[in-house]
Amino acid sequence: MSAPDEVMVGLKDAMRRLASAVAVVSARGRDGGPVGMAATSVTSLSMDPASLLVCVNRQAGLHACLFIGTRFNVSLLGVQHRDVANAFGGQMARELRFGVGDWRPDAGGIPELLDAQASISCEVDRLVTYGTHSIVIGAVRSVSVSGAVQPLIYQDGQYL
Repeated sequence: MSAPDEVMVGLKDAMRRLASAVAVVSARGRDGGPVGMAATSVTSLSMDPASLLVCVNRQAGLHACLFIGTRFNVSLLGVQHRDVANAFGGQMARELRFGVGDWRPDAGGIPELLDAQASISCEVDRLVTYGTHSIVIGAVRSVSVSGAVQPLIYQDGQYL
C-alpha cells in the first residue's frame, strides 16, 4: 500500500469516529423534478451573512443541479427518520426517494421534509471544487424548526 493509500485508509478510519447529524439536501433537477441526497457534511459557516456549507460528491445526481443562484433546502433529520436517511443514502432509486417521508414543496418549489428537526432554505452563493467533491456555500434565506431536539446521528457506519 502506498503512502497516499495509507493516508486515505487512515483518514476514512478516523472519520468513522466522528459523530455527525444527518440531513437531506434537496433541490429541483434540470427536468424540474425533485432531487436529493443524504449528507453528514453540513455545517454552519457564518451568522453574518447567514450561511452554511455542504460537501457534495461530484458524482451525486444533486451535484449537476447546483449552480450559483440555485435554491436548495437542507432538512435536518430526527431520530424517527432512519428510513428517510436510508432512502436518500443510496438504498433506494432516485425517482422513489421522495416517496419516503412527508415531503412538500416550499414557496419556491424546493422539496422540504415537513417534520424535519429544521428546514433551512438556501441559495448557492459559491461552489469550490476540491478533489472528488464540491463545497457548496449556501446563503440562508429562511429557517424553520420544529419539535424537540432529537437529531439522527451517524457514526462508525450506523445510526446512534
